[in-house]
This record gives sequence, structure tokens and C-alpha cells, in this order.
Amino acid sequence: MENLDVVVVVVPFVAQGHLNQLLHLSRLLSAYNLPVHIAGTTTHNRQAKLRIHGWNHNSNTNIHFHEFETPQFESPPPNPTSSTKFPSHLIHHSKHHLIYEPFAKLLANISNTARRVVVIHDFLMSTVVQDVVSYPNVEAYVFHCASAFTTFSYMWEEKGRPCLEDDDESYMQLSKLATIQDLVPREFFEFIYTHVGCEKFNAGNIHDTSKGFLVTQSNGQLVLLIQCP
Repeated sequence: MENLDVVVVVVPFVAQGHLNQLLHLSRLLSAYNLPVHIAGTTTHNRQAKLRIHGWNHNSNTNIHFHEFETPQFESPPPNPTSSTKFPSHLIHHSKHHLIYEPFAKLLANISNTARRVVVIHDFLMSTVVQDVVSYPNVEAYVFHCASAFTTFSYMWEEKGRPCLEDDDESYMQLSKLATIQDLVPREFFEFIYTHVGCEKFNAGNIHDTSKGFLVTQSNGQLVLLIQCP
């Protein structure tokens, strides 16, 4: 592998709904002549490639797919009588760090040949990329694939659904949303919490939005600050 200046390594969560966003971000980054390495399982990389619209991944020489085999694991069938539409049968699959070892080897190889390595990973892959702390030339950024509105609504609910400053109409509309607990089973929350401790090694957050935003709390009210790019 040739010596490079800056290399980007992208690690999507291995599930439908988490692949396309990081694939399109990879395309944007590659347009700046940055080599981008996408790490995933063979199955999920193939799914992402098949769903591409508007461009051909084979024509982009700056994007490199690393396809890892999926190890065997218990995979129960979906529950057709479940009270929610959440794919609870995949939670067991999610708990397995399917690509931890192959990713660690890939990172070791790339970090030896690049001056700087930027790892962009789905929040739900935080435990997979935790070896970034072992290399002084590697830094990690969390990518939140949910929309900015969804991320805001999660933060709003986590803070106890406080009033919005000078925006009663938005507060009334937000109050109509179902709670997260009504939509996501407890087992998946437990899986999410296993990644929280990894936040200490992240250099920053990337959100799926065209505008930068900041949520803060003032006098018991939640304030949404949006800054146009």
C-alpha cells in the first residue's frame, strides 16, 4: 500500500437504513480526492451498491470496499404478532461485533501508511472502532444517520419534553409524537447504552442534515439554534 496523506475509513452499521447515508457521504468526500475505505460485511456492502441511484460506484476510483465475511450467529425469525414494527429479531444480531477483528486489522494497515486517518462510523458501531485510541494518527467521528429532526426529538424527550422557547406551535406538534419507549423495545436500548462509554474517544459528531444545529436548555425551556452553512 502506497504512502498517503489523509485517508478516510467509513464504518456503517450493518443494517438496512444505515447504509445509504454513509455511502453518499463517502462519495462527497471522495470528490475532494480523498481515498475512502468502506468497511462492512459482504452482504450489506452488496445491498448498498445495488440501491445506488444516480452514480456508478465502479467508476469512482477513490472509494474502496472492504467486504468481511459474516460469522455464524443465532438469528431467530421475526415475530408477526409483535406490538411494534421494530425488527426486534435482529437485536441479537446487532449485539455481535461482526466485523471488530477484520476492522482492527484494516485500521492497523492503513494507519501505518497514512499521515492521518479519519474514521467516520455509525454510533451503533462505536464498540467496533474502539481501537482508534491505539493510534496517534487516527481520529474518529460519529455519524448519526437519523434526520436532524429525529435527533432533536430524541434529545427533547431525553430532557423530559420541556417547553420550547417562544414556540408554542412547535411544542404542540412535538407533543403529539409517540414516545421512544413506545417505538423501540427495551433490549435495543440496552444495546445502545453499550456504546455510550465509547463517546470519550470521539473527536466530533456528524449529522444527516444540510444545516448545523445546536440544542441547549435555558430557564427550563429547550432552545433550538440553527445555523445555516
